[in-house]
Amino acid sequence: MTRIGRSDLDILPLSLGGNVFGWTADRDTSFAVLDAFHSGGGDFIDTADAYSAWVPGNSGGESETLIGEWLASRKPENVVVATKVSQHPQFRGLSAKNIRAAAEASLTRLGVDTIDLYYAHFDDTDTPLEETVAGFADLVTDGLVRYVAVSNYTAARIREWISLAEAAGVDLPVAIQPHYNLVHRTEVENDIVPVAEQYGMSLVPYYALASGFLTGKYRSADATGDSPRAEGAAKLATPAGLKLIDALEEVGDAHGASVAATALAWLRLQPTVAAPIASASKVEQVADLLASASLELTSDELAHLSAASEPAQG
Repeated sequence: MTRIGRSDLDILPLSLGGNVFGWTADRDTSFAVLDAFHSGGGDFIDTADAYSAWVPGNSGGESETLIGEWLASRKPENVVVATKVSQHPQFRGLSAKNIRAAAEASLTRLGVDTIDLYYAHFDDTDTPLEETVAGFADLVTDGLVRYVAVSNYTAARIREWISLAEAAGVDLPVAIQPHYNLVHRTEVENDIVPVAEQYGMSLVPYYALASGFLTGKYRSADATGDSPRAEGAAKLATPAGLKLIDALEEVGDAHGASVAATALAWLRLQPTVAAPIASASKVEQVADLLASASLELTSDELAHLSAASEPAQG
């Protein structure tokens, strides 16, 4: 188990991504994936109010609704649910009024009294940051949210948020959700990790498997598949990218672990990372994800993978 930042949220160091629920995973599949994740010890679920508004016929909130139905059906204990605000078609931006309305809508869909971890999904430069910080603080004071977090924010804006929160005497964010994986490291490691280290925050990285490329499934730039993300993953199948996959395979074989589990284990073991986010559209994918949470790589193996990833940085 690991703890998210300065919070009291103790979690298995893996977060199940809810972006596929209501998109590439229907209700029955979503329930089966959630069941497998929870029965395997998983207890940290990540979603957003906008998931999955991009799907024809969807309006946003589908993922939260399915997770809420699963929570009501299974009544699992000690499950931590994180969601986000700013991108739902009906609740765009981070004005104080919008944050509260969106949080109330998310609580209804999830069927819970309190959101464990509430992210500002994307920065809203049209709203004064002071208003956003105060809006989140009020949600904590009123019991709608336990802990505040930020996603897709620059290091400078995170520092500004923290300064405003300190000046106001309100809770600081406990987590940062950046795009971070073996083929997308430089900016996060140079800019975001130092902020997290300074303020005792945890990283909860998304795109942890680079849209599936770091599963080893895509070995050609011309690869296609039944996944909507296949094209983006295949673009990473450069000579440098494929050498990285070979290195992951080599390290994984030494542990009897898959390429995906090895890539997630590397990320989990990076400074300030609490739990990589990975999603599963099929129940048989869950075991690999869970295996990453207990896969211990040696310092030499970590260094080998880091070195192999350097030429593959996009």
